[in-house]
Amino acid sequence: MLYMKKPTIKKKTTVTIRQLVIITSLFFLLVIAVGYIASYTEIPATSIYDERPDRIDAYFTKHTAPLAGYGQTFVTAADSCGMDWRLLPAIAMQESSGGKRMIHNNPFGWGGGKIPFESFEDAIIQVGAHVCGTVPSTARWYNTTSTQEKLHWYNGTVSPTYPAKVQWIMEQI
Repeated sequence: MLYMKKPTIKKKTTVTIRQLVIITSLFFLLVIAVGYIASYTEIPATSIYDERPDRIDAYFTKHTAPLAGYGQTFVTAADSCGMDWRLLPAIAMQESSGGKRMIHNNPFGWGGGKIPFESFEDAIIQVGAHVCGTVPSTARWYNTTSTQEKLHWYNGTVSPTYPAKVQWIMEQI
């Protein structure tokens, strides 16, 4: 006698509409729960490191200049108008050895060194605005993007080598 294997009939698995609704609902509840949890989880913002303030501070520190620590203020003043971020620190180095030889918190020699400022930060912001060309009384001389022209008007009319000296300092920063 031959034994034949009894044929097996595979049952089709069917998902009822009710089961589909339950599965879909659970999925959406999971998505909502994850979103709710994520909204209360603080994720630190990523920021891009800007080395410019540190380079300015390192330069002034290397020369034991009182302006060390004002790197961010210099960068902020320069970025307000697209000016080269090394220009103001280089002018301050040329004019007062970075604040070593000056009066009235005026490391830039602005106004012949006679114009007083409340602080170094005040001097950086105010002289920065002039050199940016945003102060109407001096804009006709500084409202240019050329560093060479700015330096010419800053002190190059008195000392023809002034622009080259300041640009050399800029390269060192």
